Amino acid sequence: MPLVENSSYRPSWFLFSRHLETIVPSLLRKVKGSSYRRTRLELLDGDFLDLDWLTGENKREKLVIISHGLEGSSTRQYSRGMAKYFYERSWDALAWNCRSCSGEINRLARFYHHGDTADLGFVVDEAARLGYKNIVLVGFSMGGSFGLKFLGEKGREIQSEVKGSVNFSVPCDLAAGGRILDGPGNGFYRRRFIGKLRKKLIAKSKLFPGAIDISDIGSVRTFDVFNNVYTAPLHGFRNSDDFYSSSSSLPYLSNIRVPSLLVNAANDPMLTPECFPVQIAKDSQYLYLEIPKRGGHVGFSMRGKDENWMEVRAFEFVTQVIGL
Repeated sequence: MPLVENSSYRPSWFLFSRHLETIVPSLLRKVKGSSYRRTRLELLDGDFLDLDWLTGENKREKLVIISHGLEGSSTRQYSRGMAKYFYERSWDALAWNCRSCSGEINRLARFYHHGDTADLGFVVDEAARLGYKNIVLVGFSMGGSFGLKFLGEKGREIQSEVKGSVNFSVPCDLAAGGRILDGPGNGFYRRRFIGKLRKKLIAKSKLFPGAIDISDIGSVRTFDVFNNVYTAPLHGFRNSDDFYSSSSSLPYLSNIRVPSLLVNAANDPMLTPECFPVQIAKDSQYLYLEIPKRGGHVGFSMRGKDENWMEVRAFEFVTQVIGL
């Protein structure tokens, strides 16, 4: 307890593989009828975060804060869909963008990573400053990784406004997740992610020629090499192994003290057995683990529905378990 048995997710019949369940929703889904209002949060280190809002007549009582995945943004359909679903049910929604992900390169040589909890903390503090009394965190993949780590780091000291969280497709063990992404069968995802990161580093190198050396960037083809050459030195880690061990959320899960749902599909192509913390959930009063048989990675589409199952499940957990 709390291990969630008998997940309600049922996949569409034509999505007959874990890769289709992952790729089709990402490429084909289009969320309509939502228009963000953007604000900029200036940070003490001289950088900034762009925050995209859907706000109504909520009077700043209830807010869902949505954290995107690696090389995602507030404009990804899973972020838009979650924001719209909550907004249409009388919540305000804030889909924030990690450094360099809002369409504008950030001001510092560093950017973001899977264990970067400080920026999420700044966003939560800003929401509390604006007067929100009931805040729920929703994270996808990387966003769930640093979201769960954030809650575990805080433990009982979490801001009183934060009432709980919902997280999907989270690589709780980054070393294991890195190995499977660098392994055979996941070349499509690896090339896509690293290709995007290469372009961003090339753009940043023009702003910081002394800090970012891209002379060998064309030879970087795995996450292990990328993290050794770029992620680690830019963010104060010794190497890739140090980054993985320091940034993984897995060691922090047992210290979470607000109701938090983790949904990882059994057929997720980017997760390993280490990313399914069954015993931790059984021993916890706060971490709820749900393992649908299908769903892919941030997939969970529902045929003939405008909404995605992740939105339905998140709102269900927030209302029935968190009690908002």
